[in-house]
Formats: sequence, C-alpha cells, structure tokens
Amino acid sequence: MSWGTELWDQFDNLEKHTQWGIDVLEKFIKFVKERTEIELSYAKQLRNLSKKYQPKKNSKEEEEYRYTSARAFLATLNEMNDYAGQHEVISENMTSLITGELTRYVQELKQERKSHFHDGRKAQQHIETCWKQLEASKRRFERDCKEADRAQQYFEKMDADINVTKADVEKARQQAQLRHQMAEDSKAEYSSTLQKFNSEQHDHYYTHIPHIFQKIQEMEERRIVRIGESMKTFAEVDRQVIPIIGKCLDEITKAAESIDHKNDSQLVIEAFKSGFEPPGDVDFEDFTQPMKRTVSESSLSNSRADGKSEPKFGGKSKGKLWPFIKKNKGAGPEDFSNLPPEQRRKKLQQKVDELNRDIQKEMDQRDALTKMKDVYIKNPQMGDAASVDHRLAELGQNIEKLRLEVQKFEAWLAEVEGRLSMRSEARRQSGLYEAQNPSAVNSCAQDRESSPDGSYTEEQSQETEMKVPATDFDDEFDDEEPLPTIGTCKALYTFEGQNEGTISVAEGEMLYVIEEDKGDGWTRIRRNEDEEGYVPTSYVEVYLDKNAKGAMTYI
Repeated sequence: MSWGTELWDQFDNLEKHTQWGIDVLEKFIKFVKERTEIELSYAKQLRNLSKKYQPKKNSKEEEEYRYTSARAFLATLNEMNDYAGQHEVISENMTSLITGELTRYVQELKQERKSHFHDGRKAQQHIETCWKQLEASKRRFERDCKEADRAQQYFEKMDADINVTKADVEKARQQAQLRHQMAEDSKAEYSSTLQKFNSEQHDHYYTHIPHIFQKIQEMEERRIVRIGESMKTFAEVDRQVIPIIGKCLDEITKAAESIDHKNDSQLVIEAFKSGFEPPGDVDFEDFTQPMKRTVSESSLSNSRADGKSEPKFGGKSKGKLWPFIKKNKGAGPEDFSNLPPEQRRKKLQQKVDELNRDIQKEMDQRDALTKMKDVYIKNPQMGDAASVDHRLAELGQNIEKLRLEVQKFEAWLAEVEGRLSMRSEARRQSGLYEAQNPSAVNSCAQDRESSPDGSYTEEQSQETEMKVPATDFDDEFDDEEPLPTIGTCKALYTFEGQNEGTISVAEGEMLYVIEEDKGDGWTRIRRNEDEEGYVPTSYVEVYLDKNAKGAMTYI
C-alpha cells in the first residue's frame, strides 16, 4: 500500500489532505491550550474559595474551630487547596508536554510538507516540458511530411507536362528530394524525442512521483502517530494526579469521620456554662389576708429584717431568669467579674496559663543569656560579660512582674473556685434538706430569689440563718415598702439593662444604692421611686454611707 503507486494521479488531493492534517493538529493544540486555561482558572477559583472560608486570624471564627465539625471543615478547605494544586500541575504538564512540543512539531511539519510538494511540482513541470517538446517535434514531423508530399506531387506534375523545360523539372525534382530529406530528419527527431519522453514519463510515474509521494505518506503517518501519542499524554497527565487527588479526597473523608458529636456537645457546655443555679419556685402571694410569718415558717422575715424585700418592677413577676442576662460588649474589668462564675473561672484559668507561658519564655531567655555570660567570662575575647547584665536585670524584673500578676489572678481563681465548690455543696445539702423537709422548700425559694443569678449560695444561707427576726410586723406586703438607701454610686460605663430585674444606666450618671454586692457580681440601685434594679458591680463606683455598713468603694 503506497501512495506513489495507488495515488500517482492525485497530487492536488494529497496536497489538500495533508493541509487538512496540519489543521487538525493545530486544532488539537488549541483545544489543549484552552483546557490548560480552564484548569488554571478552576484551580484559581478553588484556591479563592478555600481562602474565602478560611478563619480570619485573631477573630471569633478561630475559637469556633475547637469543635471537631469545624476542624473537619477546615481540613476540607486545606485539602481543596491541595486539590487545586493538582489542577495547576495538569495545566503545567499539558503546556510543556503537549502544547509546546506540538507547536514546534507543526512548524517542522509545514516546512517538510512544503519541500515535498515543491519537489512534486518540479517533477510535474519537467514532465510537462518533455511533453511539450514531444508535441512540437511531432507537429514539425507532420508538417515536413505534408511539405514532402506536396513537393513530390509538384515534381510529378512538372515531369508529366511536355511544355515545361528540363531545367524546371530538375529543379522540382531536387525540391522534392529536399523535402523528403527534411521529413526523414523530422521523423528521426520525433522518434528520438518520443523515446526520451517515454523514458522520462516512466521515470516520472514509477520513480520520481512514487518517491515523493512516499515521503509525503511517511510525513502524514508520522503526524497521525504524533497526534495519537499526544492524546495518550493528554490522558496520562490526568492519570498521574489521580492518586494525589484520591489522597486529598481520602483526607476529606478521614476528617469527616473524625467528627465527634459527643465531644462537640461537651465543648458547648464548657464554652457557655454560667455556673448559675436555675431560679427557684415563685411563691404564691395571697392578697386576701395579712401574712403572719415566723422564723420557723419562712426565712422571709430574716430578709425583711435585713431590708431586702423585692422592689416592684412595673408590676412584673418577681421570677427572674438571671442566667439569660445579656452580656455587655464593652471592655470588662480585669478580674472578669462581669462574667458568670463558670465563664469567669475559665477566663481566669486561661489568663494564668498565658502568664505562665510568658514567664517560661522570659526564663528561657534568661537561661540563654546566663550561658552566654558564662562563655564570655571563660573566653573574654568572644565578648564582654558585662554587656548582658542590663538585659538580665530587665528579664528578672519582667519575671517578677509576671509572677505577681500570676499570684493576683490565681487568688481570683481560687476565690471563684471556692465559691463554685461552696455553691455545689450548698446545692447538695439543699437537696438533702428538701428531701427531709418538703414543707420548707417554698420559703427557701424566696431567699434564692434575692440573688441576681437565681442561685442559693452557702454564704447567703448562713447569712439568713444568723439574722434575728424582726420584733414588729405590719400588715403590709414586704415588696410594697421600698428599701432604704445605703449609699450612692457613679456609673463608670453605660449598661443596657435588657433583662427583667436589671436597669439601664448611662456613663457618669449618679444613682442611689439600696443593696450592695453579696458576692454574685451585682449591685441593686435606684434612680427614683419607680425605677430600680440590678447592675454589674464592675460598672459602678459605689460610695456607701458610713452609718450603713462602713465606708467601702467598689470599682
């Protein structure tokens, strides 16, 4: 199967076909180039997507990634980043192994094709020239034969005419002989030219053209093989990254399987547990008859004697859901006293751990400088030992300051932990007491009502037990008599009291204190006869009357 023998007369069609082959190759190059651009664009979009959902540094989002589900999502984002990298690898490999190589090959192919068809046209022009020479020789031979026939006929006519002179007859005979000689010469030339043309034509169609067409065939077959290899490379480039992409997907699956719903639920408890007790039961208030209370019947008399009857907050129920008080967004106090007990304990513990890490860093620097100083002392040529003394002194002062800070925060932490343990113990004892004395539960609930966190603390219990009952009772309800003023206070910060039992204050506002902080972080204040409520103690500066409970100031 050879184009030279099978397609000897299809020069023009072969020229068109080979041009089509080059067009197909260029079309494939363009296809691969667009594929690489798509891969790069896809990789870029994946990277941007992963970056968009990455947690911002030093933001609240970072704290959320302690949950296993959030960490799994973060792992997915990181793996998608690696996934995008593999698509960049696909683009790079296709550009270098296919697009670049085929572009150079197409240029070489065009040059080779041009050379082969130039040789073909040259051979075609040569055989056409030989054919023209043969045609010219043939026409000359034909003309000379006709001229010889006419000369012979003229001679015979002159020879038969008796009126023509002998000289004219001889002249006609010589002319006929000359024309015959010329016809013979033309015949010989035509015969020679014909033999030469046949030889050239044979060489043209059986040697030159087959040879040229064979080269064109080989060129075209190489092009077909090359585009096939490029298509294999196209698939192989994808196949090479499949294992890595598979690992990325495996890591995403592994991250998903690492999600622990129980652990996340426990983290929610640790993050938001306030440490407050749920509010106690609300007592039934009987308005049909005066309430006769004794110490044995209710602890409300003790509360009355201490001037702690509940105020009226616009006729609202006395039950308060203190655990749901909205947190203030402003900067809190250093000891985190504005936070619920459990959250305060966590913040203090974090602060202690942070300070201990800072102390360790400072001590490591001090140890390193001490070793350097020892080296300088042993080898004075390496440096001046006295040059590090100033820095060592600074480190010593920093360590001492940090230790004092640790002691301060540890004291606050011990205080909070002690309170929490006391509260837990009180809760346990309260449960035992309620089981043994069900009839006394309602009176205890009223005492718990006086605390903003709704809890019943051991301190409050002891304080109530030590109270002496009032000697005189009137028939009015306790909550209808306003508490006496025991001092004044100045608001250090603005507080938005959006929960029942709280009151809003503006920074710099002066108000009256009617109940001081009992260790729960809340102070009870009054603006006028109809407006009173609780504010965080850390938000006000309290000035107690000396004749009330001694001069004390809370900041």
